[in-house]
Amino acid sequence: MYWYTLKLRAMKEIIVAIDFSSCSLHALDYAILMANKIEANIQMVWVDTSEQKDVLFEIQDHETRLEHKQYFEDLVEKYKDKLNKGKLSFKLRKGKVFHEIAVLAKQDEAFLIVAGTHGVSGYEELWIGSNAYRIVTHAPCPVITLRQSLEIEDEINTMVLPVDSTPETLQKLPFAVSFAKIYDAQIHLLSVYPTFLESLKHKVDSNSIKASKYLEENKINFVHDQVKSDDLTKATIEYAVQQEANLIAIMTEQGVSKKSVFLGQNAQQLVSNSPVPLLSIRPENV
Repeated sequence: MYWYTLKLRAMKEIIVAIDFSSCSLHALDYAILMANKIEANIQMVWVDTSEQKDVLFEIQDHETRLEHKQYFEDLVEKYKDKLNKGKLSFKLRKGKVFHEIAVLAKQDEAFLIVAGTHGVSGYEELWIGSNAYRIVTHAPCPVITLRQSLEIEDEINTMVLPVDSTPETLQKLPFAVSFAKIYDAQIHLLSVYPTFLESLKHKVDSNSIKASKYLEENKINFVHDQVKSDDLTKATIEYAVQQEANLIAIMTEQGVSKKSVFLGQNAQQLVSNSPVPLLSIRPENV
């Protein structure tokens, strides 16, 4: 049987998108707990999105970078003792947020990116909210997005894995299994059936059987459930909340398949609306 596989990068670096909002610092707290579990380093990154137009702007740009460098140095001093074994560092980039984070993740062969899903502070409108989904769809590695309202927990006990009709849906299994083994978590394999596409039921069933076998072979504690709805994004979130899940894992990329439940618009809705942390993996991450 052919399996879509995911090359797990060495678990050495987690990148955290920082815009100095409380939302991004909340994501940093989450990343630190995860880094302690897998013994990883954390690289914080801020992206200067301003455009230089003349000498005055260049001077202001330089002053802004110095100011943010000091912010980062203060963050390192504040958070470094929370990281048990890894190293906490930072980088300042300039350009488009999602592009620069993607480039850095590729250069550093990052294992994971963690980002908040919105962020507004008292001193400026920041970029986490408008860029969270773009980070997800451009990242060369898996991304975890989380909302500021999340009450952070030390462990991941329950993971929800929606399974749709596409071959890509199976690609998240190796990465999800690695997480489940690290945390000794139970996986809820969730077959998702759109009521408006009854013709896809057979494909969903086939993928669910393959996924179940893979989890059995890897000795993962799992249960198999299903939902059928006109709004599978909402149904999946409601299921995850009901199960008190700590993570939802999906495949996502713009434009891969119009038949996929969790690609494109639906994935964006999950990134924006899920109260449960969302692990997003693109089909290219193989």
